[in-house]
Amino acid sequence: MAVVFAVLAEPARRRIIELLLERPRPVGELVEQLGLSQPGTSKHLRVLREAGFVRQRKDAQRRVYELHSEPLMELDRWLAPYRRMWADRLDDLGRHLDTMPDP
Repeated sequence: MAVVFAVLAEPARRRIIELLLERPRPVGELVEQLGLSQPGTSKHLRVLREAGFVRQRKDAQRRVYELHSEPLMELDRWLAPYRRMWADRLDDLGRHLDTMPDP
């Protein structure tokens, strides 16, 4: 889990994941969207690829990246107990608000 958090700690990598959530994208398009240099973008893509967040495929001369969901599903499983805790607290807040008189 520490690797997942380390990878996601970088804002540019989170932005890449958000962009790839919409659809697969070639490197050049990611460079344009991020406003980073091509080497800088490639560095982030390498980290994401090595951590399993993205996959790369060749499309003629271009490299296209697409999101791989397994690390995100691992994060979701890790967060599940906390999500239940938040839901319980929000339910408690809702019940409390229901008991309050209307202004």
